[in-house]
Formats: sequence, C-alpha cells, structure tokens
Amino acid sequence: MNRLFCFSIIISLVLSASFFANTQRLGAQEPAPQERAKLEQQLKELQTQITQLKQDQKIKRPLLADVEVYAKAAEWILRHNEFYKPQYVKYTDQVLETGLKRAQQLKAGTPKWLQQTGTVIFGYYSKVDGSAQPYAITFPSDFKTKSNQRWPLHVELHGRGSTLNEVSFINQASRRAPREGHNWIHLAPFGRINNGWRWSGETDVHEAIADVSQRYMIDKKRITMRGFSMGGAGAWHLGLHYPSLWCGVGPGAGFVDFYQYQNHKEKLPHYQHKTLRIYDSIDYALNAANVPVVTYGGGKDKQLVSSTRMVEKAKAHDINIALYISPEAAHQGRMPAFQDYLADLLNHSKQGRPAWPGKKQIRFITYTPKFNECEWLTIEELDEMYEPTIVEGGIEKESGNLVLKTENVNALSIARDIAYKVELDGTLLPLESAAEGLLPQVYYVRSNNGWDVLKYEDSRTFIENPDQKKRRNLQGPIDDAFTLPFVCVKGTGKAWNNELHEWSQSVLALFEKEFDKWLRAKVPVINDHEVSDKIIADKNLILFGDPGSNSLIAKIVEDLPIQWAKDQITVNGKNYETQNHGVVLIYPNPLNPARYVVINSGHTMHEKDFRASNSWLFPKLGDIAIIQFQKTKSGSFENKTVWAELFDSNWNLP
Repeated sequence: MNRLFCFSIIISLVLSASFFANTQRLGAQEPAPQERAKLEQQLKELQTQITQLKQDQKIKRPLLADVEVYAKAAEWILRHNEFYKPQYVKYTDQVLETGLKRAQQLKAGTPKWLQQTGTVIFGYYSKVDGSAQPYAITFPSDFKTKSNQRWPLHVELHGRGSTLNEVSFINQASRRAPREGHNWIHLAPFGRINNGWRWSGETDVHEAIADVSQRYMIDKKRITMRGFSMGGAGAWHLGLHYPSLWCGVGPGAGFVDFYQYQNHKEKLPHYQHKTLRIYDSIDYALNAANVPVVTYGGGKDKQLVSSTRMVEKAKAHDINIALYISPEAAHQGRMPAFQDYLADLLNHSKQGRPAWPGKKQIRFITYTPKFNECEWLTIEELDEMYEPTIVEGGIEKESGNLVLKTENVNALSIARDIAYKVELDGTLLPLESAAEGLLPQVYYVRSNNGWDVLKYEDSRTFIENPDQKKRRNLQGPIDDAFTLPFVCVKGTGKAWNNELHEWSQSVLALFEKEFDKWLRAKVPVINDHEVSDKIIADKNLILFGDPGSNSLIAKIVEDLPIQWAKDQITVNGKNYETQNHGVVLIYPNPLNPARYVVINSGHTMHEKDFRASNSWLFPKLGDIAIIQFQKTKSGSFENKTVWAELFDSNWNLP
C-alpha cells in the first residue's frame, strides 16, 4: 500500500513539518558571485530563447508555458534571494538546464517532456496577471498503455513551506518515478506558494485543473480534492465552497476558521468580521451533504481539532464526515490512519459523482455570491451579504416536481431539464417550459408576493444586470478584484493634489513588491492613455491617482458613490481633506459594469499577514475605506484606516 504515496504526499510531509515557520526567520544564503553570475547568464539565455519562441506562431501557447515556468523559477529565486539551503544553487542550475533543453526541443518541434512518465512539470499562463505558473502531474505507471481511457484526477494541495519556491517545487517533482498501483492522474498545483489557497492561490487550482483537462482525458465525475496541513485548510475551503466539482473531499488537519485557530478573543471591526465568512470553512459545513468528506489526523496534533469541529458541525446537520485518527501521531501526513483515509477516498472516486443532472436532493449554504453553485442550482443574488444563504430540497417522488426552501435568497436560477415544475417556498412555478424553453437556465426573482419566474426577454435583461446588483465575481470586497484578470493603471496627467498623488504611487509600489514576492507574479501596470476598449472589456481596472492625474478616474468619478474635489473627498456625508486622506474602493466599472474598478488599492493584506499565518489573509478594508496617510522622514507613508464599510447587495452604503 505504501506505493500509493505519490509525489504530492511527499511534498506535504516535508512542508507540514515547518508549518509555522516563515521566511523572516530563515537566513537565505547568497550564492557565491561566480555562481550567481553563471545562473544569471543562463537565465538571460533562456529568456532570449523564450522570446524567440513566442514569435513563432506555430508553437502552441501551453508548450511555451511548459518552458517559461523554468525561467520564471530561476528569475524569482534570484530576485528575492531565496536560496534557503546550500543545494538551492545546484537546483537552480538544474532548473535552467532543463528549461534550456525544453526550449531547444520546442524549437526543433520535438517536446520530449510530453512523452515522459513519472512526475512531469507543466505550466500555464494565468488569466489573472499573465504569469507562467507551474504544476506537477504524476502519471500511473501504465498510463501509456491505457492513454485512451478517461482518468480520475486527484488534486492534492501542498502544506505551508518556509523554504518553498518554484525551484524547490520543481526539484522535488523531478525525482519522482512512475507510481505503481495508481489508477488516477495526480495533480499537485503550486498555488503561488503560501496563501492558504486563497485569492489568486485559489484561482491557481481551478486554472491548473482546466489546463490538465485540456491536455488529458479527465473523467470530470471523478475528481478528488485533498490535502494536509495548509493543504488541508485549502481542501476544506475548496471542497465545501465548490461541492459539485468533486467526487470526494479529503482534508487533513489545516484550519477552518480565524478566531479559534488564532485564539483571537477581540472581535474584529465589522467590515473585517463579516468577510471572514468568505473563507471560514466551518460556516460551510452544511455543504458536506452534497459531497462525501473524509478527514484524518494525529491524536497528538493540535490541528486535529479542525477535523473534529467539522465532524461535530456536520453532525448537527445530520451529516456524516468520516474521521480517521492515529492516536500517537503528531502533525504529520504519513500515519497509519492515512491508509484507511485514502482507501475511503478511493472508494468514492471509484463510485464517482452521479451523471447529469447530478444529485436530486441538495442542502446548500453560502454567504457570498462568489460561491453560489450546487448541482443544478445557482444562487444569483443574496438579500443580505455575508449572512447564511440556504437552499434545501430536491425532486419530490410523488409529483416529480422540484421542491425547494430558501433563506436570504433574492434571485436564483435552475437548470430547466431537472424537473417539469418547481415549488419555491410554497409557490408552484413552471421550469421546463419557462422562458419559452430558449435558455438553459430558468431565472426566478423574489417579489413582495413570493417568487416570480422570468420570461425570455426579462431573463436576458436580468443576465445583463442593469440594476448593478452584487453577483458572482462582482460582489467585492477589494481583494476579490485580484482573483480575476486585472491591470493597474497609472495616471500621466497633472495631479489635483501632490500629496495624495505621491501616496497613491506608494500604494502601487507596495502592491507590486508584495504581489511579486507573496503571489509570485509581476503586477501588470500600464499608463492611463494605454487603456483600450478591449482592456476595459476584459479586465478589472485598478486605478491609481486622482481625477487630475488619472484620466480614467476622471471619466468615472461622477458615477462612483463619492464626491471628489481638489481639496476634499466626500464619502457617506463626511468630508476628508485630500492633503492627507485618500479613498480606496471597489465598484462595478461604469465603463463596463460587468467588471470591477478599484481605486488606489492593491491587496488589503500585507507582508506581515503573509508571514504570520494564512488565516490572517482575509480582507482588511471591506469594499470602501478612507485612509489617513502621513509621510515619514524616510519617504515612506504611514497609513491609518479612519473609516471603512461594506456595500450592501445593491452596491449602496448601508
């Protein structure tokens, strides 16, 4: 049975041992000058070859990513001096050699890595920021002889690693042989290192799965989500927020909330407290009714409490979560209980998810439109943001109707072929024949008299969201903008206020620095006059400056829920001097209401949060805030949040 341990389990073991370590306490070792010079020269050569390959229109983009992830790995370890161990110099040299070999093979039209067995590194270009991101695939030993079959996919999330970077990730993968006894393809996402699989780290998982599914025949009814330690926290989160994607969910240890995990006694400000409900997995325990969940841990592991709390919370809903415990084990991935845990997950993988239309009975909860899908149901709008939003019910045997009860739901949609009629909170409405049968989804909106079914034209209007309601990927908070394609826009005009303009540039510079280090990509930045109609259509716009310096801010400021003059900003009826105050906010872009606009903010979590614990990576400023800034003698800025708030479901201030 030991041969079932694949590449990602080994990673989890190594990383979990240093769960609480951070890079601040690690002394990175600078390579010798001649070693650095050699690596830099190799990197320059590889980057030159990649630039030339990109000019060849015949070369497929995924294959370019398979090469570029090697250059990116070397570039980042050199720029951030992440040589945490002496052997990292050798590893970087090996990474560059492999990248150069792949570049030559691709130029010759013979990408030999596509024929490799064992564990292979692949890459993709993220839609978030255009960066090349790596992931590892471990193939079954008999993959080539059975390559025409549809394969189950195991997605395993690694633990927190204080010495982890792209180079060490690639190095560990390169040493894995084909796995005997596996009858699945095993995906180990990189996840942009240590972010608890949140924000663009979460997006990384979805993008890696999509890339694998384009390359290989994956059985989408048999995708398993699992992980240990930080990977366990990610598996709780992704497993319960997207219950219809998986045939089984297997978290080990990890954390499932903020307050108890951090032993934080003082209640956070309301605009932070409410947004904990985005990622606190304990609040989503009801969703274990929709997907089998299996958890395990060591009896001497303090993080076992995450598993036991989830088991208890699910049990309160009459839902069973299987729990396997090794009494003498501490915080370690390999323990006797793992064997039974994995066997249970493999059994669920063998059974797979039910064929369309899926489960006929659901019990689904969310707190935000961001996580709004379960089987054939989509919760389109919430009545009140960050409050329990529940839909329960299913197909009634006698009538064949779909019978659902809802809580805090303002609008929802249902796949039309699940039933002939639907009963929503006692109101019987058409389903299969609704909206003239012209749309795959039928839309229902709550009114004073109960629920109304939308006709075809009304459905088309609803989809366009003319009233600017909070919807999925358009619900905030500020940090959500960076889970989607975005571009930062600098102003090139004359600022209304030099102090505010200088402060806004410091915010952008800090965002570039922290995103590069902690989320492993360069922030895309352009000038305001470079913003095209296509960019407006495709990306969230992150605007820096004021209406004088940034022409995009000038275009939209009248449509924002603020008043902005040269000497003051008025928000929620209160005036703030622009000499030492700035506004940050997220809002539907008036130039394209299907995308966000963000003013003068990057991520609202900062380096201290990334270093401290992944549980601190929650939104710090809500949807809108006033920041009082003061320039220090060193030239940096001290910032104080003097007011912050969350918009309601209609993008209005409460």
